[in-house]
Amino acid sequence: MKFVDEATVRVKAGNGGHGCLSFRREKFVERGGPDGGDGGHGGDVYLVADESINTLVDFRVARKYRAESGQGGAGRNMTGKSGDDLDIRVPRGTVIHDVDTGELIGDLTETGQHLKVVEGGRGGQGNTRFKSSTNRAPRKITQGTPGEARHLQLELKLLADVGLVGLPNAGKSTLIRSMSAAKPKVADYPFTTLHPNLGVVAVGPFQSFVMADVPGLIEGAAEGAGLGIQFLKHLQRTRLLLHLVDIAPIDVDADPAEAFRSIEGELLKFSADLTEKPRWLVINKIDLLAADDLEVARDLLLSELEWKGPVFLISAETGEGTEALGQAVMRELELLTEAEDVAIRG
Repeated sequence: MKFVDEATVRVKAGNGGHGCLSFRREKFVERGGPDGGDGGHGGDVYLVADESINTLVDFRVARKYRAESGQGGAGRNMTGKSGDDLDIRVPRGTVIHDVDTGELIGDLTETGQHLKVVEGGRGGQGNTRFKSSTNRAPRKITQGTPGEARHLQLELKLLADVGLVGLPNAGKSTLIRSMSAAKPKVADYPFTTLHPNLGVVAVGPFQSFVMADVPGLIEGAAEGAGLGIQFLKHLQRTRLLLHLVDIAPIDVDADPAEAFRSIEGELLKFSADLTEKPRWLVINKIDLLAADDLEVARDLLLSELEWKGPVFLISAETGEGTEALGQAVMRELELLTEAEDVAIRG
């Protein structure tokens, strides 16, 4: 399935039904009074978060949605049937903006969450409503009001606990394959990852977290270069970033420290919030270096970066070090959850 994380749609609520102008015509009744019923209300349009949907691809085909209109009133004081509401199912993590005003309408982060985006029109009043002691035969009714209409921008931001960042071919896809059941494409050329991948990493009984692999970044990504700019927004919801660095790049002139700084700069240019997230340095492809060479390369990298945060040495290809990384990530996420709970209570 093609991954689509942005779409625009037009939604229209149902119109209200018109009130009815009617008078009783009954046998043996000398003077029939008004008996026009009210019109039914128009249906509302809701967006509903559904965890079984992963992309917005369906909205590339169907772009217009309309709720049912209310029916008009009828004689004998019969009220018209109200229009049915329309539920539009979208992926969990969808952010909704009004295209015309730029207003943020809502953010659907919980499964089953409903968001009313347009409201149906009100039904008109029949002439029975206007009967009074001085006006026994009113000929006045009101029309139903039109339903609201909106042009919506849907933007999907994946919900993941951990996000992987790094240059193309840093080993992000291999890592998520090694630690989860996700099977992203892996090859020996850049940009094999063309869309985000999610994987559930199980680290023990009833302990797991969701990891997101996004297309590799290159210098200038925040200005639109490469593929990463389309997917950097998916990192905004993550709670922890793992910054992968290839310690043994094929290009002997490539500098791991420079690669790190390049990605760090793109994160900062895209959103300062990304650089403020907890971020760990993960040195990958350690299986390609001898133990002594690895130690020297690691020390040189940490010295150049003046890195003070957590550091992990792994081989995504062989799995070496990945179990310890997963356990450490799980502990960190639990600590973050506890801190968030304390902040909410306090």
